[in-house]
Amino acid sequence: MNEFTPTDLKTILHSKRANLYYLEHCRVLVNGGRVEYVTDEGSRSMYWNIPIANTTSVMLGTGTSITQAAMRELAKAGVMVGFCGGGGTPLFSANEIDVEVAWFSPQSEYRPTEYLQAWVRFWFDDAKRLEAAKAFQRVRLDFIARQWTNNRQLSDAGFQVDAHVLLNALDASRQQVEAAIDNTALLTEEARLTKHLFKLAVNAVGYGEFTRAKRGGGTDPANRFLDHGNYLAYGLGATATWVLGLPHGLAILHGKTRRGGLVFDVADLIKDALVLPQAFISAMRGDDEQTFRQGCIERFTQTEALDFAIDTIKAVALKTGAAES
Repeated sequence: MNEFTPTDLKTILHSKRANLYYLEHCRVLVNGGRVEYVTDEGSRSMYWNIPIANTTSVMLGTGTSITQAAMRELAKAGVMVGFCGGGGTPLFSANEIDVEVAWFSPQSEYRPTEYLQAWVRFWFDDAKRLEAAKAFQRVRLDFIARQWTNNRQLSDAGFQVDAHVLLNALDASRQQVEAAIDNTALLTEEARLTKHLFKLAVNAVGYGEFTRAKRGGGTDPANRFLDHGNYLAYGLGATATWVLGLPHGLAILHGKTRRGGLVFDVADLIKDALVLPQAFISAMRGDDEQTFRQGCIERFTQTEALDFAIDTIKAVALKTGAAES
């Protein structure tokens, strides 16, 4: 009978992968042809398999190490690897210092070329880049509407938002998006709407007083969970852009020179729709970080968030790039 190793098997399409890992206080290595993480349980070492063919990204937190052999296998399977602090934030890596989002990308160049070519076809035109950013914002607003209204899962968890108030807020935001004359106006409107969504979420779960703290500055559970969940969304953003062959520096909203800006652009498609409600639900339930993280990952999987991000990038690239030609 023939034996197969993970590297003998074709990996699952990134848009259909189910796993996103955050690991801490463990070692990642190759054992018997499989990528595993090892934890110490007293005098014993416990080995846990990582199904790399069905994994989008791995975040390595406090007290972790990884072998060269494990990195090789992860790269073959197209898995993004990022080093981060405890609890999933902040995210950093040794090859770029003081960058909010920096990933060790698999080095395969056997990726589609049409999306990069379409992207750069419009990217150097300020007007076309602004139109692409507006297209992202339209998709974001539609996704929030779909996820926050008529959602039994959110209702069962105690997250009930007045649909009329929400939809009116989203319609007003759409008008501001269409009227925006530059990226600064778009970013301002995005921030304004998110602040309003915080208020709706606070009222939906009866959270009480809440002020959004800067990254790493929050002491209450909702702030910590928002930071944590946003970094999970950055993992999907980094994966989506890598799959399509787009460099992270070709941002359309978060500045032409901001490192990793395109990852922020893509993550913003799903952050408010999926992470924000889960953060307040978990905070009210008293969830720990692991339970919250699992809740986010389940929401990403159920809504096919990575698929959604990839399809959005492809559509915007081809439509805006074609309009420029």
